[in-house]
Amino acid sequence: MKKGLIIGAVLLLAGCSSTIDTTYYQLPAGSNMARVSSDASASQPMIWVEQVSVPDYLAGNGLVYQTSDVKYVIAANNLWASPLDQQLQQTLVSNLGQALPGRLVASQPLGDTHDTLSVHVTGFHGRYDGKVVVSGEWLLQHQGRLIKHGFNLTLPQTEDGYDALVRTLALGWQQTAQQIANSVVTLN
Repeated sequence: MKKGLIIGAVLLLAGCSSTIDTTYYQLPAGSNMARVSSDASASQPMIWVEQVSVPDYLAGNGLVYQTSDVKYVIAANNLWASPLDQQLQQTLVSNLGQALPGRLVASQPLGDTHDTLSVHVTGFHGRYDGKVVVSGEWLLQHQGRLIKHGFNLTLPQTEDGYDALVRTLALGWQQTAQQIANSVVTLN
C-alpha cells in the first residue's frame, strides 16, 4: 500500500513539473526586400542606415514588458532570435527601401555621396494597459544639414501573447519607417 502511495506521489509530482519551452522571435520584414544594384547610377539618391541603437534594457535577449509605470520585466523564455538592434536595422532598411522606391537604401555606405541615417530607440516594448510603445529619435545627415526628429507611437495590441506583441511592435516600427520616409521625400 505504501509503495502504491509513493509511486502515486512521484507520478503526481512528475505531472506537475513541466519544462518551459524557450521561444524565439524575429521581426517580420516587408514582402519586398530592398535591393542593392551594382549598376546603380551615381545620380540615384542613397541612404545609409548607419546604426540603430537601443538602451541596455532592450539590448538583452528577452522581450520587454512594462508591468507598471516604473517596473519592467525582461522575459526569460521569450527571446529575440537575433540581437534587437540588428533586427531593427535590417527591417528599417527593408521598410525604407519599399517606402522610397527611387532611392537606394542600405546598411553599408555606398560610395562617397549618400545621406546617413542614425536611429536611437528608447522604447520598444509591451505595456500593462494592452498597448505597445515604439519611441526614440532619428538623425539624418543630408547634404551637409542635420535633420533630427523624435517618434513616439503607442499602439493597441489586439490580441494577447508574445506573437501579437511582436507583430504590433513590427507594425509600430513600420509606421516609424514611413514617417522617416515622408520626411526624406520632403527634403528634395
